[in-house]
Amino acid sequence: MSRVIAIDLGGTRLRAGIADAANPEGVQPVGEWPAPQSLGEFTARVGGLIAEYNATHLGLGIPGLARDTTCVWVPNLGYLDGNDLKTLFPGIEIGLGNDAQFALLAEVAAGSARGLSDAILLAIGTGIGSAVLAGGRIIRGSGGGACSFGWASADLSDPGEDRSGWLERHASGRALDAAGQAIGLKDGSALIASARAGEPEAIAALGKPMQALGTALSGAVALLDPQAVILAGGVASSTDVIVPPMLAALRRQLPPHLRAIEIRAGHFGPRAGLVGAAVAGSMGREWGQRHD
Repeated sequence: MSRVIAIDLGGTRLRAGIADAANPEGVQPVGEWPAPQSLGEFTARVGGLIAEYNATHLGLGIPGLARDTTCVWVPNLGYLDGNDLKTLFPGIEIGLGNDAQFALLAEVAAGSARGLSDAILLAIGTGIGSAVLAGGRIIRGSGGGACSFGWASADLSDPGEDRSGWLERHASGRALDAAGQAIGLKDGSALIASARAGEPEAIAALGKPMQALGTALSGAVALLDPQAVILAGGVASSTDVIVPPMLAALRRQLPPHLRAIEIRAGHFGPRAGLVGAAVAGSMGREWGQRHD
């Protein structure tokens, strides 16, 4: 039996799972640890998991840019930059990609994007992860960095920043935390809870970042004409609160024939990255081919 070690690597945590390559959507979590802080720690952790579970395949989702089996740019884990996984872990089939692309891969394989040919996925966390399915194919672009929606901008005066885009600074989890703290709440989760409870101040505070997100998203919808926009990660459980202001801003900037766009919750929630890593690992370097 071919076995897949699936790794969902974030800036602060590493989650791992094991799956049968013939049924990667059935991945079972096997552990969670702080994100490795050096290349040696990373290779020891991943290599140890490969050996422990006698894996023949590795699927690794990273919070950055990947090209084939090479980590190109991982802002919060710079020790990975330029490292080729097939050199670090020889003799194993490897599927490497951006974590948002893997979340979309999971939703296409067995979730909220199943049966769709065109979709946009947004994962709102510390930053904003994004991925696009167009014509049944997950778009990676010429260098693997396509569809980095967190860098979308709707502000002519913004000076820019090397590590995060305009939209991330205005509508990510960090922005929600700041909006909540500005009205005396602990963080973005408390803001969402207060808005759900009908608190007018919280509803108004949440509305501003969600309007920024909807306004910027209108450009992507107009460009791509997707069948649906999928919200992945932890925010998938908050669609009742965050979607109305986002959708209102989105529709305001779209022509009539595109205003029926649906925003739906991802099926896998925070598990999407791990499931996608398992699917990619089972497919190896060909994971980006057509999925319709």
